[in-house]
Amino acid sequence: MFNIHLIDQTTIQSILETAHVEEVIGDFVSLKKRGANYLGLCPFHNEKTPSFSVSPTRGIYKCFGCGKAGNVVNFVMEHEHYSYPEALKYLAKRYSIDIEEEEMTPEKQQELDERESLFAANTFVNQYFIRNLFESEEGKAIGLSYFKQRDFRESTIREFGLGYAHESWDDYTREALKNGFKKEVLIKTGLTIEKDGKLFDRFRGRVMFPIHNLTGTVIGFGARILSSDKSKAKYLNSPESEIYFKSKVLYGIYFARTAIVKQNNCYLVEGYTDVISLHQAGIQNVVSSSGTSLTIDQIKLIKRYTPNITILYDGDPAGIKASFRGIDLILEQGLNVKVVLFPEGEDPDSYAKTHRTSETEEFITKTAVDFLTFKTNLLLNETTGDPAGRAALIKEIVQSISLIPDPINRTVYIQECSVVMGMPEQTLMNELNKLVRNRFGKKNDIEPENLIHEEPKQLLEVQLEADPLSIRFQENEIMRWVLTYGNHLITFKDEENGNEETISVAAYFVSDLEEDQLKFENPIYNKIFDEYKKATLNGQTVSETFFANHPDKEIAQTTILLITSPYHLSENWEKNQIFVKLESDELKQNAIEILMAFKLRLIGKQLKEIAKKMQHVTDEAEIFVLQQQHFELKKLEILIAKELNRPMNY
Repeated sequence: MFNIHLIDQTTIQSILETAHVEEVIGDFVSLKKRGANYLGLCPFHNEKTPSFSVSPTRGIYKCFGCGKAGNVVNFVMEHEHYSYPEALKYLAKRYSIDIEEEEMTPEKQQELDERESLFAANTFVNQYFIRNLFESEEGKAIGLSYFKQRDFRESTIREFGLGYAHESWDDYTREALKNGFKKEVLIKTGLTIEKDGKLFDRFRGRVMFPIHNLTGTVIGFGARILSSDKSKAKYLNSPESEIYFKSKVLYGIYFARTAIVKQNNCYLVEGYTDVISLHQAGIQNVVSSSGTSLTIDQIKLIKRYTPNITILYDGDPAGIKASFRGIDLILEQGLNVKVVLFPEGEDPDSYAKTHRTSETEEFITKTAVDFLTFKTNLLLNETTGDPAGRAALIKEIVQSISLIPDPINRTVYIQECSVVMGMPEQTLMNELNKLVRNRFGKKNDIEPENLIHEEPKQLLEVQLEADPLSIRFQENEIMRWVLTYGNHLITFKDEENGNEETISVAAYFVSDLEEDQLKFENPIYNKIFDEYKKATLNGQTVSETFFANHPDKEIAQTTILLITSPYHLSENWEKNQIFVKLESDELKQNAIEILMAFKLRLIGKQLKEIAKKMQHVTDEAEIFVLQQQHFELKKLEILIAKELNRPMNY
């Protein structure tokens, strides 16, 4: 039986303490050091300017563009659409942490999340394919011999999880059902087909190439038939499911992502074996679109790691021309594209087998040509002596250049193409400008960078309607200080006896607000404050990391939003001997002022409420009580405002 387990709390804590947020996110996003933090393009929305910040010291990330924020577990859950247990298992595997689990009851297993069930089914069946390949006579005779003929080493076969599906109607379906998987799950993954009430294996008599997502989990399969039966498709892929979208996946990306970042370049090839052969040869920054036309989602996936793509062609002219549309999509996303053309009769797979790694790398580096130059030269050779064809070629090249979002890059390409095509630069520039204006003129998602948007009137109206007595900002400031500086110490001197008392910033806020019996309007802030009160009473300290990793999602998200900022003081100020005063330099004074500002705003709200009541009260005794309350609060308000050096606005 394929049993599902729960991860115990001790193991979860070990995972959270061991996982480095910058390392985990760095597997998915190209990050650059920026002061104490790291910065990169947000993987959750399309952006040109990096606004995705990762803080190693706090163990959190925050995008100041779309607002996504969280800790290392949240990132894996959000990015890979994982459940909480799946994300923990991924992190445990990455950091070689042994997972202590408690077996789930049959009732809990039935409640297993459907997506997790699909992942589990694919993983189980992939392991079954691997056992078939290495242990069954059919697998060794057909599947393993095929991979050996392609010069794949056993270590490479196991690394990529290659396997074999028996030539049987329901071989792995029966095995999966026997191990507790429901037929509905097997059908939803695409592994099993139901027809006339019977279940059949989708893949039969084929070598199997598992397709992994960015965390290394199997989400689908590619399968190649080895028989000469022409009635069957040579390659067969898993159908799309809730966990597998072919247009959003690149074969080999899990194995290539780190090398892509390191080399700052992604090699794009056609098939599975091209990826595996190059990887085995030591060239690991390589992925494949699995024989399909490149999609925008696949291009964006590459863009997370590098702005540079090198396409490796096998020399087939028809195939090269067919790929032009896909390459135009790459240009449109602002990436740099180069092309490598292998010698006739060779492809990346065959070339890597017959040449040393250094020779393959040298060939790729020396023969790589900028795509637009490559396309221009290729088509120019076909239009010699054909003026009409040449004119059409020029328009096609300029059309490709017009897709490039950066205006400087567009200008450089126009200058180069002017020389290659023997055309006046201004003529090409005029055509380019016409195409750009036409495209921007259409009502689509692309707009000129210098387009000025009128500020929405609705926003102005909302700003005018803002409550001048709202305490939202003051509450935010108190909680930000408690979370950011809570464990920092401040010292107070007793004016009567001269004794000094040192307490933490958090304890100062907690004791003062408790003494005045004040509560926050924001219920989540009250939850956080209750945690601090418990810790203070028990003599314990709790950090911002504790709250950022809090099991209560509302507390964790609120904490991250409060302690992150898009602004950081540049190190250049100190290098140039310019010293800027920080809020942390005056902890005591700032803490006092923040608390007083909060109380001042509360008093203002109370005064407004009393004034409103007095308009409707007719009883003289009650009016007198309200007047006394108003008088006392007004005195206190004036006193606090004077301490804060603030004029009275209401």
